Amino acid sequence: MTDPQDGIRIPIRADLSEFDGALKDLQTQSQKFGSVFAGTIKGAIASGRSFDDTLKTLVLRLSNLALSAGLKPLETAASGLLNNLVSGIGQSFGGGSIVPFEKGGVVSSPTFFGAGGQLGVMGEAGAEAILPLSRGSDGRLGVRSQSSSNPINVTFNVSTPDAQSFRRSEAQLSSMLARAVGRGRRAL
Repeated sequence: MTDPQDGIRIPIRADLSEFDGALKDLQTQSQKFGSVFAGTIKGAIASGRSFDDTLKTLVLRLSNLALSAGLKPLETAASGLLNNLVSGIGQSFGGGSIVPFEKGGVVSSPTFFGAGGQLGVMGEAGAEAILPLSRGSDGRLGVRSQSSSNPINVTFNVSTPDAQSFRRSEAQLSSMLARAVGRGRRAL
């Protein structure tokens, strides 16, 4: 049986590096405080300044020291954010290489691009297509499609008893041909 005076021993392992860092920072700050305080008092005695001026100088130097220490985490965070943004942009451009998409393409991962003086991102929610635009014969801007190299033939078979009947149906044939060509242009 264990003697109650022996107690129970439980070994604990912990990473104290952050705690050690905070203690070292605190020690550095207290040394700075002591140095500022002693320097201010020594300067006041040597220069013969009044106690009031000495206290004002001391308060200003200590507030500057405290402000610098207080803003250090913000400075570190802002620096890290800017560094991550710049490295992210560099990585999105493949480490500095530029990929042209003049014929179109697909972007499947988040990629940054310039958008009229701002920074845009595409591909953040999955694959996105880049489609080249061109102006049609009517002047409208739209997506260009691949045109077929095979011509499209339209054939009209007309049966008529005489030439006079053919001339009467000529307007009807012209409008049918115009509609067929219009449908063909929309399909291209």
